[in-house]
Amino acid sequence: MNYSVNNCTLIDFSVTGTGAGFFVDPLRNGIESPFPVRRMYYLFDIPLNKARGGHAHKDLQQIVIAIKGSFALKLFDGRNEKIVILDNPMTGLHLVPGIWREVFDFTPGATCMVLASEIYDEKDYIRDYDEFLTYRGLFAKTYTNDF
Repeated sequence: MNYSVNNCTLIDFSVTGTGAGFFVDPLRNGIESPFPVRRMYYLFDIPLNKARGGHAHKDLQQIVIAIKGSFALKLFDGRNEKIVILDNPMTGLHLVPGIWREVFDFTPGATCMVLASEIYDEKDYIRDYDEFLTYRGLFAKTYTNDF
């Protein structure tokens, strides 16, 4: 399927609050996630003015969550660009395959958690931007890495 940035949508998780804090279970009975989660990882202590990502996936789907602090994602499908700011641990961003992503503008102490549809497979990554454009059937550079 040829996804666009418009297929990358926010998911609001069910939250339970008791006065002793909040509880979020994004994997509760598979209801919250649009795919079975096979891998989970998180990023933290990202230096100021550093970006992560800079790749796309052929098949992998992800949900990105700002567990603490905030950060921005710049998404590009070869034609359209979308910037999403994540700053709430009760909301995740569903990333579909074939979308180039950059994660940037981390606040101090921010933690980014990622739920993935598959285990790590280097063959699923597209790390070269020109290769990404070819994969999307495009040939002219239209993406900018200006934050």
